Formats: sequence, structure tokens, C-alpha cells
Amino acid sequence: MTRPHLAFMMFINLIWGFALVAAKVGLGHFPPMLFTAFRFMLIIMVLFPFLKIHKGRMKQVLIIALCAGPLGFGFFFAGLALSNPSVVAVVGQLGVPFSTIMSVLFLNEQVRWKRWLGISLSFLGVMVISFDPTVFQFLTGVIFVVISAVIGSVGTIFQRQIRDVGVFQMQAWIAVVAGPLMLGMSFAFESHQWEIVKTASLLQWSGIFYTAFASSLIGHAGIFYLLQRYEVTQTAPLTLLSPIFTVIFSVVLLGDVLTTRMLVGAAIALTGILIVSLRQKQIVDTGP
Repeated sequence: MTRPHLAFMMFINLIWGFALVAAKVGLGHFPPMLFTAFRFMLIIMVLFPFLKIHKGRMKQVLIIALCAGPLGFGFFFAGLALSNPSVVAVVGQLGVPFSTIMSVLFLNEQVRWKRWLGISLSFLGVMVISFDPTVFQFLTGVIFVVISAVIGSVGTIFQRQIRDVGVFQMQAWIAVVAGPLMLGMSFAFESHQWEIVKTASLLQWSGIFYTAFASSLIGHAGIFYLLQRYEVTQTAPLTLLSPIFTVIFSVVLLGDVLTTRMLVGAAIALTGILIVSLRQKQIVDTGP
């Protein structure tokens, strides 16, 4: 991974790290399905001109759209509504081992021992942060986030395989599939939508705007861009920085206590990410 692309990946992690805090504020007022629907409806307004039929690839496009849209984010925001940003940030990283296993099994990507070590250390660090009895208070939310991670890893594999579909074209299809579907599900399973919309404050709306424009148009579009250029096993482990940023934002903005366990876990995770990054540079410089 080149230095500019690595820096872009770090920026994406920073955006995602704050996204959970912003989303949690919005989910304090909006129910999960309505929140998700508004997020993608906003994206449709911006990216509708990018919609394009891709002959011979629409099956892949729709699978990615379902995984990255109503299925993945539907379960994710439901889990976030029932849990807290720190727990969700950590549990959501289970997508890393899921993506790695699937890429090895279905894409025949090669992972050598140094990157396995880096991936293992990164995952261990996240688990150290999360190994707290508090997690069991949010069991239903945790289960939803795990389901979201599995679905997201499926979408990641299809994103790695698809070609000649632009970043914003893919994001437009995700929004077109997710927005109306989640709005319909909200009216089917949630209630008082109009009253919720009328009484929402600017701060609560800001969670929807941030997750729509920063998290999706920059973050997820950026990951799609990088997946077209690097293996899943190279990009996925680096996303482990996002829960560390979430913990920092939670401490600074929400008053969460930064424990010794969190510090140790962050150090282990960063060590693993460094190993992965250094190994990638060696592969670029000297070949496999």
C-alpha cells in the first residue's frame, strides 16, 4: 500500500471513529430503521446522477448493495441503538477475521505468517479492550452487530471481485436499494415517524448528516476505492484503528473512562497494524 493510500486509510478510520459517537446521538431520538432510511435518502439526493446500469454485473451490484445497505447497516444501527459506541466499535471489528477467512477460501488470497501475526495481534488488542462484563448487558445489540459484520464481510468479497463500477456509482446503488426499503420497514415495524421528525433537534439531525456524507461518501466510498487496488487481507486489518478512535472520542466527548485495559488493548492493536503495514511495504518494495 502506497503512503498516500495508507494516509487515506488512516483518515477513513478517523471519520469512522467519530461516526459511532455522532450516530449514537441521532439514535437517541430516531429509531434505527428510520435513521438508516434517512441516511440513505440523503445519499440518493447527492449521488442519483451517478446511477448507471452495468450489464452483466447487476447481480453483483445488487448483492453488494443489500450487504452494504439495508442488511448490513440495518443490523448495525439496531445494535448501536441497543448498545454503546465503544462496544459496537469493538464487536464490529469481527468483520476483519470474517473477511480474511472468506478471502482465503473464496478468492485464494495468500496470507503469510507475518500478516497473520499482525492480524492476530490487532484482533487480540481489540478483544482486550472489549473484555469487560459490561458487554453482556447489551447482548441483543452485540448479536445484531455480529450479524452485521458477517453480512458486511460477504459484501466485501463481492466488492473485491467486481470491476468497472465506479466508487460513487456503487454508493448510489447502495442508497437506492437501502433508502426506500428501510423507509418501508420503518413504517411496517416502527411508529410515530412524523412526530419524531418534527421534534428532532439540529444536533440529532447532525448524526444522520454525518453518517450519510462523511461516513458513506468519504469513508465507505474510500474503502471501495482501495478494495479495487489491494487485497481484502491488506485493507481489512487496517480498519482496526477505527475503534481506537471511537474510544478516544467517547472519552473526550461522552465522558467515558479510559481504563488500563483500554490502553493495553490499544497498544497491542496498533502493534499488529504496524506489522501489517510494514509487511505490505516490504511486499511492494521487494515482491512476494
